[in-house]
Amino acid sequence: MIGFLLWIILFILCWPIALLALLLYPIVWLIFLPLRLIGITLDAVFELIRAIVFLPARVLGGRPR
Repeated sequence: MIGFLLWIILFILCWPIALLALLLYPIVWLIFLPLRLIGITLDAVFELIRAIVFLPARVLGGRPR
């Protein structure tokens, strides 16, 4: 909601920049989408490595967090 209100204020004060931002937002979103997917994948890989490393401690009865 705040983002929409800020966009309305920008549109009132400087409509060409607001329209440019409105047109470029989907393009920028598509450019950053692969980077977000890489980040999600790396997070999953690090969680898997962490689970494998801590597996012996859990099997031997280590305290859960």
